[in-house]
Amino acid sequence: MEHVAELQRVIALERQRRLKFYEEVTESGKWEFINGEAMMQSPALNRHTAVVGRLVPLLRAHVEPRGLGQVRAEKVLCQFPRNDYEPDVVFFGLAKSQSILPSTLLHPIPDFIVEVLSPSTSAMDRGVKFDDYAAHGVGEYWIVDPEAETVEQFFLEHGRYPEASRQREGVLNSKVIPGLRVPLRSLFDDEANLKALRTVLAGT
Repeated sequence: MEHVAELQRVIALERQRRLKFYEEVTESGKWEFINGEAMMQSPALNRHTAVVGRLVPLLRAHVEPRGLGQVRAEKVLCQFPRNDYEPDVVFFGLAKSQSILPSTLLHPIPDFIVEVLSPSTSAMDRGVKFDDYAAHGVGEYWIVDPEAETVEQFFLEHGRYPEASRQREGVLNSKVIPGLRVPLRSLFDDEANLKALRTVLAGT
């Protein structure tokens, strides 16, 4: 009984901290609530933001004209049962998009997430986030390494992500975003990115 009482106390304390986090979080920084603690992320390196800046227009050019849902990047607070994350890039399909209003602060669990590795976030992207995303139904998860210029594509199977190889070339075919094909080099090279964007726009 003592163990049960202690667990209930810890859960109650964490709930209080989370409510305080919601009250105090601001738009001025990138904040997450992980395992009972509010965490502010460090500013990103240029190679990190460059990948996000290349990927988002490709996703939006494919998703929005086809009415597939919503693509968002940075500072989109996504509420999981225990934790709150701000992934680098997210996609919400039509069903979840309908619940997102202009005033929404706490977003639903995305259908698709991309995290771009950095020295300060790599352990979490491959650890607690990896497990949480899989356990709560994120259908597709990309881990992008901007330094090695590789991408790992994870597809949800029976509540887990099977092992995925690190890809350095080729085309990334999404299973969650219908028809999405992203040349891998377009995430790391401006010329390849522009070519890929033109291809997407020509097909809309």
